[in-house]
Amino acid sequence: MNAAPHITIRLDEQDLTLPAGHTVADLLAQLERPPESVGTALNGQFLRREARASTTLQAGDQVLLFQPIVGG
Repeated sequence: MNAAPHITIRLDEQDLTLPAGHTVADLLAQLERPPESVGTALNGQFLRREARASTTLQAGDQVLLFQPIVGG
């Protein structure tokens, strides 16, 4: 019986181990962060909310969560 493979990503300033195949949306759900409460960047590039569910994390990815900017 083999355990599911895992990957290690960098979340903000800390390493985090996740199951392989995790998406950015899965990560936010695991962290109990509502999608609208946080902005996301992946490897230095802004990641739109609509792309989170289809963006699979890879070993070594760097994810940054930040306060979304609102207003006019």
